[in-house]
Amino acid sequence: MDGDGWTECSQGHRHWGLHGASGLLVVHHDDRGTPYVLMQKRSWWSHHGGTWGLPGGARDSHEDAVTSALREAREEAALGDEGLRVQGVYRDDHGGWVFETVIAASDERLPASPANGESTELRWLALPEIGDRRLHPGFAATWSEIQGTIRPETIVLDVANIVGARAEHGWWRDRLGAATRLLDAVSGLRLTHPVLAQWFPRVVAVVEGAARSAPAVPGIQVVAATGSGDDAIVDVVDQAKPWEHVVVVTADRGLRERVEKLGAETIGPKWLLSQLGG
Repeated sequence: MDGDGWTECSQGHRHWGLHGASGLLVVHHDDRGTPYVLMQKRSWWSHHGGTWGLPGGARDSHEDAVTSALREAREEAALGDEGLRVQGVYRDDHGGWVFETVIAASDERLPASPANGESTELRWLALPEIGDRRLHPGFAATWSEIQGTIRPETIVLDVANIVGARAEHGWWRDRLGAATRLLDAVSGLRLTHPVLAQWFPRVVAVVEGAARSAPAVPGIQVVAATGSGDDAIVDVVDQAKPWEHVVVVTADRGLRERVEKLGAETIGPKWLLSQLGG
């Protein structure tokens, strides 16, 4: 607990957390796609007491944002991390002091209740209700930007198309090897996001033909097409939740038209290859 203590940022504001602070934003989408966020009402005696925000607090020197936010949620809301999927981290930099919001999806509205004296109430609020509450000023200042990032995101890779665009020497003679190298490279890649400092989308890679036996790699769901790779990609998109943001990485015009009719977005392989360095 070496993070406990007050400090001042370069903007002259007083903040709790010598090494910065973090909070956990848990979101659940119901069957109609309505997002619910687990909110905490702060005790009257605490900093900005009586306002609504997220379970969170000071980050210790040895912790990253995710570890710190999950610990704080456990201490303040008796909330475990079982069934949570971290989607990203939003960074609010005050100049020398940072608050990081860790966004995590939950398949259900998990039970939560005050586990210590720092909060008086914990409640799942539907998205339209949040703005009606008296919000913690730090949360209020960033909420308009953060709320656009809370829906789950899936990146679907048309591996055969991306391998072709990557154009490694001799890739056509060893499609399995080329696909495996691509998956390994993507597995270790930190994808960039226009808003989030760290982004952890679900990644689905569809392999076909000679590359169907590509091995599993950490952080990627590998789908081996039994027939057409395009058909398998369409199936992945079709099985996504209506509120899920799906992006298919491909340059195949026919496939792009098919998945866009299902509500997915498409982007060419250059987007991914540029992040891989070529």
